[in-house]
Amino acid sequence: MYQSYVDKAYYTTVFKGSIPDVDQNKYLNKASRHVDTLTYNRLIGCRLTAFQDDIIKDVVCQLAEFEYENKTVLDSIVTTYAINGVSMTFGDSWNVKVMNGVAIPTELYNLLSQTGFTCRSCGL
Repeated sequence: MYQSYVDKAYYTTVFKGSIPDVDQNKYLNKASRHVDTLTYNRLIGCRLTAFQDDIIKDVVCQLAEFEYENKTVLDSIVTTYAINGVSMTFGDSWNVKVMNGVAIPTELYNLLSQTGFTCRSCGL
């Protein structure tokens, strides 16, 4: 069974998240899997430093909240929408990037990059 990088106890007591209790496991697992995708599965079975562990937990919590708050937009298969002269485009922008099919705020991806696990050419 897949083990999330963050459990409900950490999410509610340390991070003090806002996802309803009934949805917490779902979004924490989903965010953990997305972190695995963004790090090319390098975290699985890896001994993390305290610095890396703190970053991973913070990224998972923030990504879970981002995915929960934006679930309608993220689940949409539409890339561009326009009505009455107003348009919206989904995908890379200045504040959100799509990496390997995972939408993540740019600031959060940059934080995850500090772990050293997001570099494609690194053989960690």
